Amino acid sequence: MKRIWKNRYKRHIAVMVMFINSVVFFIAGTVTHGAESVKAEQTAELSEPEEEEQNVLAGLHARYAVLLDGDSGRVLLEKDGDVKRPMASTTKIMTCILALEHMKSEQEIVTASAEAASQPKVRLGVREGQQFYLRDLLYSLMLESHNDSAVMIAEHIGGSVRGFASLMNKKAAEIGCEDTYYITPNGLDASDEQGTHSTTARELALVMRYCLMESPKSQEFREITGAATQQFRDVEGRQSFSCTNHNAFLTMMNGAVSGKTGFTADAGYCYVGALQRDSRTFIVALLACGWPNHKTYKWQDTRALMGYGLKYYKKQRYDGNVGLPQLSVADGIPENGALSGVSTVKLQIRDREKTDILLREDEEPAYRTLLVDTLKAAVKAGTDAGTVQLVLDNQVLAEWKVETAESIAKRDYIWCLCQLMMQFTHMNKINQ
Repeated sequence: MKRIWKNRYKRHIAVMVMFINSVVFFIAGTVTHGAESVKAEQTAELSEPEEEEQNVLAGLHARYAVLLDGDSGRVLLEKDGDVKRPMASTTKIMTCILALEHMKSEQEIVTASAEAASQPKVRLGVREGQQFYLRDLLYSLMLESHNDSAVMIAEHIGGSVRGFASLMNKKAAEIGCEDTYYITPNGLDASDEQGTHSTTARELALVMRYCLMESPKSQEFREITGAATQQFRDVEGRQSFSCTNHNAFLTMMNGAVSGKTGFTADAGYCYVGALQRDSRTFIVALLACGWPNHKTYKWQDTRALMGYGLKYYKKQRYDGNVGLPQLSVADGIPENGALSGVSTVKLQIRDREKTDILLREDEEPAYRTLLVDTLKAAVKAGTDAGTVQLVLDNQVLAEWKVETAESIAKRDYIWCLCQLMMQFTHMNKINQ
């Protein structure tokens, strides 16, 4: 009997274990299925551009990267774009544009100092006292990235390397760069009591934007940085030089117009380049994009970022056409000419010009109207009354001025007295 109960007990235990396992399996399956459903829902919420954005950023070799709209200066894509880092020879885009803006003539001559002649590789190989035309040195600077040419240019324009660095930092501030600090004209690793020679990916892209889009010497900058080769001699004609552009991106994608490579031990491989196609300008800046032997990483990253911009960003036209309210005018004469009542003035957009904005297909900017609370009479037609802004993610993409569309006279003592006299005269005529 005991053996029978013992066997039954074992069978009951086995059944209970099977039941518990089934419940656990069911719960686990439900939880797993639920997690997969949530994951699927989250994935489904991403638009195609957003999903590819994540893939592009995940695939970048550069630690710091930016894709910039060259027309507006808006950041389209970034990976830690505001982290300060050494920028190596990408520094030379600033050296070049300052030299162009300070150059007095095509025949301006630069003399090599002992300091310039002693610069490390990569170098043109100048001798102390040797003379060159400034414009020729700019090809040496930008195509071959020669460090001695950079120092010659800096000493000629700024009086010294330190003096030229001051000009570089001043120009950076004018462009809107708050985290950029220049010490050298060639980008060799350097530090002083004020900081390290460095910038951010975003600000490096902004400097390139200035060189290409805003500087009065932008056309000359494009010609120099876009040249495949250049030959020149020193002023005395005793030695000839040949320069080849090391910006391989110029032949990688249709529309590539400019760029500058760089490398130092601290900075790693760096690059800044621009592409123009279908009235769109894209600028890519890369910092810390690998170390030896990964020299080609920068080209892979640049193509990936440029390709993303070309695929998803198109120009859309806006003209500020939004309904505007009437604005109250203190002490203004009401439209009906009454002695009392509220006076208002009609508003309009001043010079309503159509503006092309680079937008991703899933981006939807909105208009924002910012008007003064009230105007004080007398008001002339064309008086400033505020702005209409086109805004995306709290960033202003475009702006139009709002002005008064008509004049409003002041309701002063004399006008009121005239009105009273007119009413009195009118009443007398009726009584007669």
